[in-house]
Amino acid sequence: MPDNARVVVVGTTPDYIDWIRKKYPGRGLFLTDPELRQRAEEPFPGKEEEMLCPIDSGRIDTIVSALDDHLSQWGQHPTGVACFDCESMETAAMIAARYSLDYPGVGAIGNSRDKQACKRIWQANGVACPRSMRVNTLEQVVGFMAGMEAGIVLKPSWGSGSELVFSCTTKADCERAFDAMVQGLAERATRPLFKTNGGQACGILAEELVHGIEFSCDFIVENRAVTIVRTARKIKMAGKPFGTILGYEIPAPVLTGMAHGRLERLLFKGAAALGIERGICMVDFIMHDDGPMLIEMTPRPGGDCLPFLLVESGNLDILGLTLDFAEKRPFILNGPHGFKPFMAVRIFAPRGGTLTGIDLNRLNDRADIRKIHLTRKPGHVITMPPQDYDSWLLGHVIVALPHGLAGHSFDDFCLGISRLINVEIQ
Repeated sequence: MPDNARVVVVGTTPDYIDWIRKKYPGRGLFLTDPELRQRAEEPFPGKEEEMLCPIDSGRIDTIVSALDDHLSQWGQHPTGVACFDCESMETAAMIAARYSLDYPGVGAIGNSRDKQACKRIWQANGVACPRSMRVNTLEQVVGFMAGMEAGIVLKPSWGSGSELVFSCTTKADCERAFDAMVQGLAERATRPLFKTNGGQACGILAEELVHGIEFSCDFIVENRAVTIVRTARKIKMAGKPFGTILGYEIPAPVLTGMAHGRLERLLFKGAAALGIERGICMVDFIMHDDGPMLIEMTPRPGGDCLPFLLVESGNLDILGLTLDFAEKRPFILNGPHGFKPFMAVRIFAPRGGTLTGIDLNRLNDRADIRKIHLTRKPGHVITMPPQDYDSWLLGHVIVALPHGLAGHSFDDFCLGISRLINVEIQ
């Protein structure tokens, strides 16, 4: 590629920007929200590397005009579009369309981000997924639960992760969860993550509760075929808000041979139904009695601690892979057997307050600890869920797994590492 070629990275966070700048200097042109840059502790990129602008699809003409001016001023040429954040994908799709670059379209973005539309499309196309219903009243919630033997999950119809996600098995559960969601969504009404592609307020989705082992997976869809990049088992956090993930185990133990091929076929069917013809995607799925059942799918790679885990386990840089894919450069994947047994253990605050320190002394002498990544510093104010699902996450630890672990031993090992970390709060 010529020196002036740039992948336009839309709306990502300063830590990812710093990662890409250090490992792939000169490849990215970052479109960054000014508020994120103002709060960032990472070094500021050069003026030729970053354009500050609100990442709002409703201002796409203004964004493209400013981007045209930037490209002209610095003699740069866009050769691809990449995005790592759900709330910025619609803007990324519009930018790609303006410059005739490959990226999933606005319709596919909307289908994947709107959880009710996603489930409706999947069910119409025979893609295994939980039953679901958009609900507006408590009576609708209770009525939906009456037909679900295992219970239900309430979640925002738009959103990401475990934020404002509740499990319900009784009417009292439904009442508490519904009230918390109504209040929580009202408090988050201005946040882009909880706005629809049309800018409307987010609704509430009731979904069938499905029991089984849950996984996270990155995959590539291209040329009418799917290739799995990685699959990780989720380790749930007992006694914490429903859906909170304490850690990830890689490689996923049960997805080999026929199960791997079956999953790839299901992922292709699910992506095609949503209108995703080419992209790097992330999917959450549950291994049910009848096979894998898709929960959510979005055309971006998994984030949080997962990129760090992939580097340590398989020397795979998913951020660099995303840049290569955006520019249609050749790339090499690890394959299902290309990862060593590793685990990412996430660090959570036990209560709210002001962070005074994180004592990691009991990890210092362990040879299996490969990386410690802290995202918060002393002085950070912690507010607990359901008011805030971000501030209590403080970082993660990447650890090599010992041989001989099986079944729940992985969960116990993850919990054991977590208990060696002392979070100090005032």
